[in-house]
Amino acid sequence: MRDDVLGMTATTLSPIRGSGQPGEILVAVRGATETYIAFADEPIAKDETVLIVSVRPGRQVDVVLWPAEPTTPKL
Repeated sequence: MRDDVLGMTATTLSPIRGSGQPGEILVAVRGATETYIAFADEPIAKDETVLIVSVRPGRQVDVVLWPAEPTTPKL
């Protein structure tokens, strides 16, 4: 199944607790906003911006915090 939300950013509506415990996100897609159940490896607080990195069946997605923490090169 193809879903247009892959690679999009969204806002968390409820915290994502990590370790297989989902939260809920709101994403602007197809001219409207839609909610999805979201999973992440690490906990993500409410009202954070996330990036959708994969799509599961049944309006479920995997996300990461966005923007990702910048890495500073060691000199």
